[in-house]
Amino acid sequence: MAGSSGGVVARLSGRELLANELAQDDGLQVRDLRAVPSADLSFSQLLDVVDLADEAVRAGAQGIVMTQGTDTLEETAFLVDSVWPHDAPFVVTGAMRNPTLPGADGTANVLSAVQVARSSSARDRGALVVLDDEIHAAAHVRKAHSTSTGAFVSPDTGPLGRVVEGTVQFLGRTRRRQPLTGFTRKALQETRIALYTATFADDPAVLEAVAGTCQGLVVAGFGVGHVPSALAPRLGELAATIPVVLASRTGAGPVLADTYGAVGSERDLRERGLIGGGFLHPFKARVLLRLLVASGATRAEIEAGFADLGG
Repeated sequence: MAGSSGGVVARLSGRELLANELAQDDGLQVRDLRAVPSADLSFSQLLDVVDLADEAVRAGAQGIVMTQGTDTLEETAFLVDSVWPHDAPFVVTGAMRNPTLPGADGTANVLSAVQVARSSSARDRGALVVLDDEIHAAAHVRKAHSTSTGAFVSPDTGPLGRVVEGTVQFLGRTRRRQPLTGFTRKALQETRIALYTATFADDPAVLEAVAGTCQGLVVAGFGVGHVPSALAPRLGELAATIPVVLASRTGAGPVLADTYGAVGSERDLRERGLIGGGFLHPFKARVLLRLLVASGATRAEIEAGFADLGG
């Protein structure tokens, strides 16, 4: 479909995405909620979907499949994983090739996602991401390429499994997270969490916008959790007033806690009050911190929330 600017606006309905073998499947209930670019999705919209999915599972649904654009899929899947209370699988999928292109992958991805959602072996695994016949844990998956059909990867763990000849095969397992509760939609809407990425020859003045305007900050540091030394004092001052989480901008591997000791190193920053983000990617760390702050979590509870993911 062409938009007003001449570009593609890919907004197929749920039925349009079904493969031939699913189109006449009476066991599938299809609901179209919002046809919006994934870049425009909000916490509230995703929680609306989770609420409807919750109702469906309570009414007897075996599993859930949600389709969306892939721009924010790694974050939305993590949000779902953070709040999903059921053993029934919640599978998120999308497409890397829009439906006007040869070899569009949306229908195949939906078919694989439905097969995973129906598999008993997918139960009690939280939210899963299924694309290109690979099954990923929502807590670890990343979109690592802008156009490839194999864009979604889990650098620290690899895929949990694959769909082979229509059969769901799990090769590994991650520990199921406890769903977060205690927040309200209003509190989420009012909670502002900033994400700051450390860069070469950085300027600490850019951090001033965070003070007094945000209730939390995620710092995507170099490597194992380092920032330029000029930023360290200001980050320490911020950590005295709001929770500041230290993650790695590399996209794989953890931040450390006690290896390097220079000003701006992970040890120095932890001593200044920053909270270690473990293996969690900065994008997902921002989602988790927003949920925790909105729920009124104490510093100890925030630390425990990140420690649960390797912090």
